[in-house]
Amino acid sequence: MYAWIWSKLPFGLPGKLAGSLLLTTAALALLWYVVFPWAEPLLPFDDVQVTQDSEVPGAPAGDPGVDPGQEGSEPAPDDHDLPYDTERNATPPPSPSR
Repeated sequence: MYAWIWSKLPFGLPGKLAGSLLLTTAALALLWYVVFPWAEPLLPFDDVQVTQDSEVPGAPAGDPGVDPGQEGSEPAPDDHDLPYDTERNATPPPSPSR
């Protein structure tokens, strides 16, 4: 297919290069301004679901780790065990000679 398009472009090598650049630009513009906007509502990229009320802004305050139906349940810890220090940089600052 590409060989057929290349053979049909006029004006020698400079015309073929300019024509192929023009065809590529036209194809990309068609995709960017016509096809992608048409397909965007069909794609699930903006389908966000919130599963906990505590993460929703404006939700009633409460302890997110406690199930109100269970007596004596412990809240979930807010922090995670990380294998590195998050309070300082792992690398020293660059020296003034650099």
